[in-house]
Amino acid sequence: MSDPETHVIDFRAAEQLLAARDPRGAVKLLDSVIAAHPENTAARLLRARAFFAAAQLRPAELEFELVLEREPDNAFAHFALARTFERSGKPEQAQRHFRLAAALDPKPEFLRAARFDDGA
Repeated sequence: MSDPETHVIDFRAAEQLLAARDPRGAVKLLDSVIAAHPENTAARLLRARAFFAAAQLRPAELEFELVLEREPDNAFAHFALARTFERSGKPEQAQRHFRLAAALDPKPEFLRAARFDDGA
């Protein structure tokens, strides 16, 4: 049985792996962290990002949705889920989450994405 300190180390290592473009390695580390701490939303959000980076869109979608069940006001999670839907060929679902992200946090990137179909 691993201890909480090991999970913190694994989480930080997973962040580094994702930054180094090894999303599959990050997912492997995060699997054990989430198995031990299924309530850890930060680990789930990182695993969702890793799934997205590995082009595992359905697992990414499910993980982002789980994060949003727990944190419905998480603008980044809405934005990332929208990008996932966009890559999955689901533009209506993407648009809805782009708009939610922009409403929750009017960052320029979120606002641009929320209107990506203007003029179409």
